[in-house]
Formats: sequence, C-alpha cells, structure tokens
Amino acid sequence: MVWMRRAVMCMTVAASLLWTGVATAQEMPSEYKTVLTALGKTGDFKDGVLKVNIPRNDVRVTIAQRPAPTPFGFGGWVALTQGTDGTEVLMGDLVLTEDEVNPVMSAVLENGLEVTALHNHFFWEQPRMFYMHVHGMGSAADLARRVKPAIDLIDQAAKRGSRTAPPASNTPAGTLDSAALAKIIGHQGEPSGPVYKITIGRPDLDLREHGAAINSRMGLNTWAAFAGSDTDAMVAGDVAMLEHEVTPVLKVLRAHGLNVVAIHHHMMDVKPVVIFLHYYGTGAAAKLAEAVRSAVDLLGKTPAGRH
Repeated sequence: MVWMRRAVMCMTVAASLLWTGVATAQEMPSEYKTVLTALGKTGDFKDGVLKVNIPRNDVRVTIAQRPAPTPFGFGGWVALTQGTDGTEVLMGDLVLTEDEVNPVMSAVLENGLEVTALHNHFFWEQPRMFYMHVHGMGSAADLARRVKPAIDLIDQAAKRGSRTAPPASNTPAGTLDSAALAKIIGHQGEPSGPVYKITIGRPDLDLREHGAAINSRMGLNTWAAFAGSDTDAMVAGDVAMLEHEVTPVLKVLRAHGLNVVAIHHHMMDVKPVVIFLHYYGTGAAAKLAEAVRSAVDLLGKTPAGRH
C-alpha cells in the first residue's frame, strides 16, 4: 500500500536527521503531484512531507523603513504528510496583509479546515503582515480542494498588483559571510536570494497526529533568517520551545538585545505543548548569530521546572 511505502521511507530518512533540519529528497507520490497541479503551485517532497510554496512576492515590505526581501519571512506554505492509518494531515502558514485576514479566514473555515493561530512576526513593518496557521485532515485531493479557496484569495490579491511600503531608507550594500554564521550557530543554512536561512528541527520531540510525524517540514522547527551585510545585518526568526523553555529563552534573547515580537502556539490539541516565539534584531551579523545561538543552546537541555 502507498501509506506503508511512505512509512518505510520516512523511518529510513528519519534515522539520518539531526538538529540541522536537513531534508532528504524523495520521489513525489502521484497524489501529491495532483495537489500541486490543483493548487497551481510549486513544491517538493522530502522526509515524507509535501511542502507547497505560497510566497508573497507581490508585497514589498519594509521594517522600520528598511527593505525586507520576501525570503526574510514572507514565504507562506502548506504541507501534507500521511499518517499510519492513511489519513493525510495538512498544516500551513499563510502570509497575509491585514485586509486579507478575515476573508481568508472565512474561506478556510467555510471549507471545513481549522484556523489554529493568527499572529504577527514583526513590529514596525509596512504594510502590516499577519500569519495564519491552518490545519485539516482527509485525503490529499480533498484537502487540496478545501484549502484552494483561501489560496485563490491570496493569488487574486497578487494579481491586483504589488503592494508597496513607504519609501525605504538607504541600506548599506554588502554580503553575508554565511559560513561564519553557520559556524557560530552550529547548523548549516541555505541561501535564498539575499537571505541566508538556518532551520533547526526538534528531533527530541516525538509529535504525531494519526501516527504522522510532525517534523521540521511540518512546522516544528526553530529558524533564523539573516539579510544585509556582515557589519549591518538584520535577523528574524522563530523558536520552537517546550513550556518550561520559554522563560530561559526569553531571558537570553533580551540579554543579547533581540526584540521579542510574538509568543504563541501554532498547533492545538498536541502533546507535548509547543510554544513559538518570534524575534527581530539588527546589528553586526556575528553578534546577531551569537544571540540566536544562545537560545538554540537551551533547547532540549533545560530541566522542566527550572528557569
């Protein structure tokens, strides 16, 4: 059966994955190819997960008048993975302007999917951007049909033309020493245009739904995105924490001068409870990386009940 084949594939690749969140490419099942066709989107299949890309290339965002490229934190997505009983689990993070939030929410709810979170990632951004987490279960084809009306609303907004922020201040040109950032944080990342992004999974957490592993590609991850130059960079990211890790992580991020901009959940009815926080900062790239490393070092190591 298809689900048995996928289960074997997932167990094989899972054994080779550590905190890096590095994903192993696999042959895409035919039902997932159909999902991409139905949604009119691109995506890939790795570690048992179909990841569908929904970037907001139509929105030009500035943060405190500084231009922020799309890969810095404006790439929406939905992901599907199959449980041991054959049920597909869908999770996603839709990136929306504030006027899009409620129409998209209605489209999600009216088609039998759930909204599990709505939050910001930034302060001082123009236009204001919001992030809506969605969830559903069913067959791959049915989930594609149910999520498509929400994605169509995003696509229609994009076709109306690019939304622009107020004029941006001049930002010094330069490049990032990505190898140095990876060395400081202790994990390799991937470049995407002018952005260098490091994604770190939580393989210490066995989070499942219908037997399906909710892994890094399903959204259970910590990440840091860098843009700018070595001397004048900005960083934005997300930290996935157990409840007892929240206060220690907050303390070290603030001690290193990073701004905490949101604390929230992404998923409901999961055990253990996972809390996510978003942060943002500017400065020398190495100093920002050291701040991120201070938080990463606490994950999976802080005893429960001790802050």
